[in-house]
Amino acid sequence: MAPVSQEQNRLYDRLAEVIEEKKDLRNPLIEVLRIAQEIFGYLPIEVQEFVAEKMNIPASKIYGVVTFYNFFSMKPRGKYTLNVCTGTACFVKGAPRLIQMLSEELGISMGDTTEDGRFTMSAVRCVGACSLAPVFVIGEDTFGRIDSKDRIKEILARYE
Repeated sequence: MAPVSQEQNRLYDRLAEVIEEKKDLRNPLIEVLRIAQEIFGYLPIEVQEFVAEKMNIPASKIYGVVTFYNFFSMKPRGKYTLNVCTGTACFVKGAPRLIQMLSEELGISMGDTTEDGRFTMSAVRCVGACSLAPVFVIGEDTFGRIDSKDRIKEILARYE
């Protein structure tokens, strides 16, 4: 195991405080994991094991919760999450091609994060903008009818 830095110690101390504050809630695990992800940015195995030990819960249960809910991530995420709609309308109107163009432009595959930590690309079932298909969302911004790499470059440039 790699040596723990002073900064990491502070993060673990903060998480221990959170666990102490939340332990008496009816079902505190998801809330503790949510805050742990805010503190660390993601939930690596080491953080999951820390939570398991402090809460006296089997690590396998923690892992099961983390992998079940797509809100939780075991890998660092980018500053922006780029959600590509893969619902029926978007799929039929070109989501696979959109994913390919985004992958080529960003240099990542679905579920990965760009080297500069700017974007994480993920797929979602439906964003409710079927008339704009194919669609992707960054934060609160929805972009539709995407049919060219030039349009993708223009959109991504807004997030530099």
